[in-house]
Amino acid sequence: MKNLYPVIPCGDVAKASSFYEKLLGLKAVFEADWFVQLQYPGAPHVEMAFVQVDHPSVPEGFRMLPCGVIVTVETDDVDAVHDGARERGNDIVLELRDEDWGQRHFMTRDPEGLLVDVVKVIPPSEEFAASYEAEGA
Repeated sequence: MKNLYPVIPCGDVAKASSFYEKLLGLKAVFEADWFVQLQYPGAPHVEMAFVQVDHPSVPEGFRMLPCGVIVTVETDDVDAVHDGARERGNDIVLELRDEDWGQRHFMTRDPEGLLVDVVKVIPPSEEFAASYEAEGA
């Protein structure tokens, strides 16, 4: 395998790609009016793309906006990403918080309605770690 990345059908590829460029610092590596492929600078394995939902390359019967998808992004500085999202007026649907299982995260919604879960891995709570160890024993 050489690469694996999601291609998300959307109504406005420019708007969708701009959202992820601003939120996460992704940069376009290929752009057409119907398709944009983004990549994180210095990390070619971190990619995502957007295709116009009604483009002929999308088979009939699949030309619909996705729903029920959560795009999870792991970062070292979730607080900075959260602050930038709030400053830009992004719709924060889950406030920044620490979870017992070992995540500090928040969720926002992209222009197509997909949830974006921005995560920093942190140590789990002692209670969670103890219960997880007990289940594995």
